[in-house]
Amino acid sequence: MITHSLAFVVLLNKTPMELFASGGPVMWPILLVATVGLTVIIERLLFIIRENNQREPEVVAKMLECVEKNDIEGAMAVGKKSEDPVARVVVYSLSHIDSLSNAFFRASGQELARYQQGMATLDTCITAAPLLGLLGTVTGMMRTFGALGSAGADIGAAASTITGGVAEALIATMCGLGIAVTCLFPFNYLNARAEQAKQEIADASHALEILIKRAESRTH
Repeated sequence: MITHSLAFVVLLNKTPMELFASGGPVMWPILLVATVGLTVIIERLLFIIRENNQREPEVVAKMLECVEKNDIEGAMAVGKKSEDPVARVVVYSLSHIDSLSNAFFRASGQELARYQQGMATLDTCITAAPLLGLLGTVTGMMRTFGALGSAGADIGAAASTITGGVAEALIATMCGLGIAVTCLFPFNYLNARAEQAKQEIADASHALEILIKRAESRTH
């Protein structure tokens, strides 16, 4: 307990660079994981912002109105002017209306795949960070017990090595957990946004099928 307290006091007086150096060799892979995770988060958030700015629900509604009137060409003309991802899916589906379900499935799969890019990498970072922190804890404690074993009765002579090992364990654990927690919130938000996009596309798919069947029944 006293050793842990001494290590904590030592950590309080260190700069960030000194803390990194005190964390041991495992800090380098932890830094790599943090860099990769942060890069993916920034890129994905920029993607979501761009997609939100391109959303035009009124265009999709206008396309469905045209389909209800059996004006397929008019619906496609309206959709081609928009960057809305749902509108792109509807345009592709209407251009392959003979196999509507397959076309919608293919187009929606392509759009939703864009939302999933980088998510596996971010998930790996969230999983790997605390494990690397645990690895740093093990190596730090091995260093501590090694110093205790070699010191024998003269523990004071190995005090710096002992506190250094405890500090290594604490720093690695803190950084690993901190990275995992920091990445977890954006990861959940990005997953929720992907589910929302999936629901929006599914709603457009169901509405399109109903309107086409209704238009065909009126024609017959």
